[in-house]
Amino acid sequence: MEFKIKYNIYKRFFYSTLLCFGVLLAGCLKDKSTAKTKEAHNDMAHDEMVVELSDEQFKVANIKLGKVETKTLSNVLEVNGTLSVPPQNLISISAPYGGFVKSTKLLQGTKVKKGEVLVVMEAPNYVQLQQDYIEKKGTLEYLALDFKRQEELQKGNINAAKQYQQAKSQYITIKAQVKGLQEKLSIIGIDAEKLTENNISSKIQIHSPINGYVSEVNVNIGKYVNPTDIMFEIINTEHLHVELTVFEKDIDQIKIDQKIKFFLPNKGSVTHNASIYLIGRKIGSDRSVRVHGHLVKEDKELLPGMFVNAEIELEQHSTTAISKEAIVFFENKRYVFILEKKDNKKYYFKMTEVQIGATENGYTEISFNEEDITIQEIQVATSGAYSLLAALKNKEEAENGH
Repeated sequence: MEFKIKYNIYKRFFYSTLLCFGVLLAGCLKDKSTAKTKEAHNDMAHDEMVVELSDEQFKVANIKLGKVETKTLSNVLEVNGTLSVPPQNLISISAPYGGFVKSTKLLQGTKVKKGEVLVVMEAPNYVQLQQDYIEKKGTLEYLALDFKRQEELQKGNINAAKQYQQAKSQYITIKAQVKGLQEKLSIIGIDAEKLTENNISSKIQIHSPINGYVSEVNVNIGKYVNPTDIMFEIINTEHLHVELTVFEKDIDQIKIDQKIKFFLPNKGSVTHNASIYLIGRKIGSDRSVRVHGHLVKEDKELLPGMFVNAEIELEQHSTTAISKEAIVFFENKRYVFILEKKDNKKYYFKMTEVQIGATENGYTEISFNEEDITIQEIQVATSGAYSLLAALKNKEEAENGH
């Protein structure tokens, strides 16, 4: 009985000791695990390429997470150029026979319609031209009758052949002069068929040959202009095209119908579309070729002569890409911020260098320099990336300050 009691006492002592040891061991393991976690967090926090954000900071910075995706993108060729119009859409207006400017209402930017009066001119030679035509026309009527009479007499061998030939020559000569004067009157807008001795005028009207806008005004009331002087320039902007400069080394990549995206330097967020319809066949002194593109959609805000930056789309390929807002440019390198860890309402982002390629429809081709990155598993800050860069630089300055 005594042995049994002692055995039970020893048994209870053994299990109590074992239990205490187990609790102690568990406590030690927990302390070690916590210590390792804290050590890992400390190592991450002190990594110069890692930025730590609280949950509140994450929300304030409006950071959004996204995946690296597989996209079909086009390689692009970046070029420069200008907007221009075809020769038939740019008209220079002059006074064919010179004269004084009697009246005009045109200013730069004035919209004009085809056939509209641009300017009224006045000069003595307009009167002389009309007078000559009327006189020659009267002479032609007389000579036409005389030639017909001489022709009838010649058929009956009544008159001499010389008289007939003389009448014919005079008739043909004056007829040619009348025709010439008709053409001259037509150039200054006078209808010869309606001209009589009662409506001769020293004034003529010059009309617009196209619809468009006045781009240049070089005259004023009372100014005398010579036939070679350009009084106005009118541009029809309905058929603008983009003229791009492509260097010799790249011209073999350019094909008809390739797509063009272009934008004005001061309005980089507004993109316009065009397609190549003509490739120049001459290499200029700067070793470049002119490439012309038709606009897909006309835009009245665009004007001839505007400078543009453009991208010509080349071949398409499937590649890994990310939203272009995810990429930051810093010290001549490009980076993205990868979410390394999220723990206890804290976010840890690592700034990671990338190489970029084609950009299209808001996505940019990327590849990572680090080989151990599993692209399918990572999350990247697709918005707020520059906020993360600012936070990282603030952290660096704070650490250097200490």
